[in-house]
Formats: sequence, structure tokens, C-alpha cells
Amino acid sequence: MIYETLEIVKDQVSKYLELKTADSNLVVLENISKHDDPDINTMNDKVVLSLLNIEEEVALKNNPNVKFKNGETIYKNTPVNLNVFALFSANRSTYSRSLTALSYIIELFQSKKIFTQTNTPLNPSIPALENIKEFRFIAELYTPTFEQLNYIWGTLGGKSLPSVLYKISIVKIESDTLTEKGTPITEISGVLNNIT
Repeated sequence: MIYETLEIVKDQVSKYLELKTADSNLVVLENISKHDDPDINTMNDKVVLSLLNIEEEVALKNNPNVKFKNGETIYKNTPVNLNVFALFSANRSTYSRSLTALSYIIELFQSKKIFTQTNTPLNPSIPALENIKEFRFIAELYTPTFEQLNYIWGTLGGKSLPSVLYKISIVKIESDTLTEKGTPITEISGVLNNIT
């Protein structure tokens, strides 16, 4: 679901930038650390969306793993809930166009923080999104310190670009594998002895 979530975000940001700048297909999902690679020219004059980090949302780790469905008790491992850190790097042809693109990205997420299947139409031309029926995630601006930002760009190759970082919560990853099935307890019976 990580890839699918980033594809949804990429598509939404790309559509918004197209409305604001009249440039189509402006956002690409790529590893920004390779933007200087001469063999990869898909990032030239683009906004590059890259996965920067993943962390587990520990607050949702202890949810119950029992569900009742059609008169059966179903045991499944609890889903893994993730926060995904997505970096938008503006690799436009001019510095002013890069800054303008970042402003529009911030504007989009300011106006729309929660993405669900009801408020976000999926692009039918993206094959990875064909089987998605339900999703919900929240995009929040994440501001690293100067030291963290220096470390991020040092890890990505040293040359920094105008960028903005978003924390996308909660990306749920869940397998359909059942650990156990059974019938629910509907009646308790027994004999009580007098205890003195």
C-alpha cells in the first residue's frame, strides 16, 4: 500500500499543478538521489516525489485482533499502520519555477489534508490503483531542523534542491491471511458450588 499511496499523492499533486501552471505530468515518483544521473532523464524540469522514511504508528499497535463476521469469530494479526515521509523536490528549469511549484504543493495540502476514496477519484490509467476499494490517509507538513535537513540532503547525494517534506499518516498494510477461525461464545453454563 506504500506504492499505491504515493501514486495517489503523485496523481493529486500533478493534477493540481496542471490547473495552476498549465504544465502536465509535472510530478514523477522517483529516487531524488539519482537526479544527476545522466542515464535517468525523467526528473529534468519536474517535481520529484521520493519516499524518505517509514515509521510504524505505535499508538495503533495494540488494537484487538478479533472480528465477528457472519456468526464466526475471526482472528487476524493486527494491521501495520505506517507514517510515510514523502519528499517533494522541485527540479524545475529555473529557481523561480521550483519555488512556485512548492508553493502550489503546500497550497494543495493546506486545502485538502485528508484523502479518502470518497473525496479522491483514482486515476484509471494507473494500473496499481485498480484493486483499491478503500483508503484513508492524512498529509501533514513536516519541518525538519536545519541539521536534519543537512543530513537528509547529505544522504541523498549532497546537492540540495528546493523541497518540502510531508508526513503521510496512516497507511494501513494488512494481509488477508487468517490466523484462526471459530464460533463465538454465546452461552455460559456450569454448576456453582457453595463456598464457605
